[in-house]
Amino acid sequence: MANHKSALKRAKQNEIRRTRNKGTKTRTKNVTKSIELALGGDSPEDAVALLNDAKSVIDKAAKKGVIHKNTAARKISRLTKQVNSSAS
Repeated sequence: MANHKSALKRAKQNEIRRTRNKGTKTRTKNVTKSIELALGGDSPEDAVALLNDAKSVIDKAAKKGVIHKNTAARKISRLTKQVNSSAS
């Protein structure tokens, strides 16, 4: 455990950031899973609509620094490829 006042503050800040980042990562995973479920089910049309929401959520996570920008680009690219291949 931290012994100095500044180290205690840093530990508290890290905990707050960890919980905030965890929520953003969870939201990203849930949006991705909803697209995959829509593709696996009977509604590939819904996957197209969900893709726009997923792009927004993933881009926001990258903008906040929760995930790297290249990771965000890769995730969006793979999701788009999946949706486009199922639509055609």
